[in-house]
Amino acid sequence: MQPLKIYNTLSREKELFTPLNAPHVGIYVCGPTVYNYVHLGNVRTFMTFDVLYRYLMHLGYKVRYVRNITDVGHLVGDGDEGEDKIGKMAKLEQLEPMEIVQRYTNDFHKVLEQFNFLPPSIEPSATGHIVEQIETTQTLINKGLAYESNGSVYFDIAKYNEQGGEYGKLSGRILDDLLTETRDLDGVGEKRSPLDFALWKKAAPEHIMRWNSPWGEGFPGWHLECTCMSTKYLGDSFDIHGGGMDLKFPHHECEIAQAKGANDREPVRYWMHSNMLTVNGQKMSKSLGNSFLPAELFAGSHPLLEQPYSPMTVRFFMLQSQYRSTLDFSNDALKAAQKGYKRLINGLRIIKNLEYVADDSIVIDEKQVAEIEKGIQGCYDGLNDDMNTAVTIAGLFNLVKKINQLYMGQVQTAQIGEATFNLLKEKFVLIIEGVLGIVEEQSTSVEAFAKGMLSLYKEYKEAKQYDKVDEIRGYFKANGLVIKDMKTRIDWAYEE
Repeated sequence: MQPLKIYNTLSREKELFTPLNAPHVGIYVCGPTVYNYVHLGNVRTFMTFDVLYRYLMHLGYKVRYVRNITDVGHLVGDGDEGEDKIGKMAKLEQLEPMEIVQRYTNDFHKVLEQFNFLPPSIEPSATGHIVEQIETTQTLINKGLAYESNGSVYFDIAKYNEQGGEYGKLSGRILDDLLTETRDLDGVGEKRSPLDFALWKKAAPEHIMRWNSPWGEGFPGWHLECTCMSTKYLGDSFDIHGGGMDLKFPHHECEIAQAKGANDREPVRYWMHSNMLTVNGQKMSKSLGNSFLPAELFAGSHPLLEQPYSPMTVRFFMLQSQYRSTLDFSNDALKAAQKGYKRLINGLRIIKNLEYVADDSIVIDEKQVAEIEKGIQGCYDGLNDDMNTAVTIAGLFNLVKKINQLYMGQVQTAQIGEATFNLLKEKFVLIIEGVLGIVEEQSTSVEAFAKGMLSLYKEYKEAKQYDKVDEIRGYFKANGLVIKDMKTRIDWAYEE
C-alpha cells in the first residue's frame, strides 16, 4: 500500500506524511465563530478533517484533534475595526453575548452530530484562553515584534520580516501589493503600517465583551486566539493545521507570524485547506439568495431545493469530491447522490448479513480474488492520495458489484475463499462506516416492517393472489423500498 501523501498549502505540493512525534499526531482546525447558524461551507471543511481524523486513527496513529470555538474577537468584516460579530448579534437580540455563544454552539454540535462527525479531542474556546493571549502579546512586545498604540497592541510585520520572517508565504501574497490594497483602510492611523494586525484591541465604550490587560480594558485579536489555543494543546510545532481556503489570508498568515515570532520556530508542518461551495455554478452567498442551511437541506424548505435530502445523502454527496476541488450543489447532483448513497448502503446491508459457505468441491477463482483485492487497494489509494474520497467511493462501488454477485449467487463465496471473503467484509464496512463516516439511515421499524411484509408477499405469491402481491409491492415503493424476488429467496433493498 502506498503511503499517505498530503497537499501542503505552504509548499504547494503533495508531501509524504511524516508526523513529528509518531505515533502521535496533532491536528488543529479553525472552528466556527458562533454568532449564527453553521453554514454548509463550514460543514464541508469540518467533514474534510473528520475523515482525516478517522483515517489517521485507522492507520494506527494516536491523534489529538483540536477544533476551537471562536466566541470573541472576530469582528464584522474580518479586519481590526468594527463590531464583534457575537456582540453585534447580542445587541440585536437583546441577549447576553454568552447566550448567543451557547445557542449557536448547541446548533453547531447538533448539525455535526446529524452528519455523524466524531467530536474532537479538545474543543477550546477563545474566552477560556484570555490569559494565554495576554501572555503571548507581552512576549511579542518584549521581542520587539509588537507595539502598544492608544491601548491596542499590533504585530509589527516589518520587524518580523527583518528578523527572517516571510509574511505572505502561505497565501503567496506580495507585501508591496498588500500595502497598495490596504492604504485606505480605517484604523491605520494608530498602526506603524497598514499591514500590521491587532493582537489586542482597546474596547470602545459600547463594546460589550472586554477584559483587563496591561494595556487597559480590551479584547484579543481574532488571529491570536488560534495561535494560543493550538500551541497550548499541541506544542510550539505540530503536524496539521486545517481550515477553509478563505482563512489562508489573513488569518492563517497571521497565525504563522505570531507563532514563529513568539516561539522562534515554524508552528505547523502541513497546512491543509478545503475549497469553496457553489450552487448551480455560482458562489454560495446570502446576498445571491442561494445560500441554504443544513436544516433547510434536510427539510427541503429552501426555494432552490426540489425535495429534502437526508444528512447521509449530503455527506455522501460532499465526499464524492476531493476536498480541494470546488463542490457545486444542484438538485440533479443531490438526487444522483441520493441514489448513489442508497446503492452503497444496499451493498453494506448485504455484506453485513452475508455468510461464508464452505464447499470443498469448488476451486478458488484467482481472478475473482485479484479483482476484490484490487478494489480494496483502490479505496486505500484514494485516501492515501491527499484524501481523495472521490476515488475511494469509486473503489467502493467496484466492490459493490462483487458483493451483488455473491448475493445473487453468480459467484459462490467458496470461489473467493474464506480469507478473501472476510477481508472484503471487514474492509468494506470499515471504510464506509469507520473512515468515511457514512452510516445507514433507517427508522427502527423499517427492518421489522420489511420482514413482516415479505412473509405476506411470499404467502400471496404461492397462493397466486397476484393483486395482493402487487399491493405489497406498492407499499414498498411508497416507502422508498423494492422487493428483490430471486430464485433462492426473497429480500428487500432501498430503491436506487
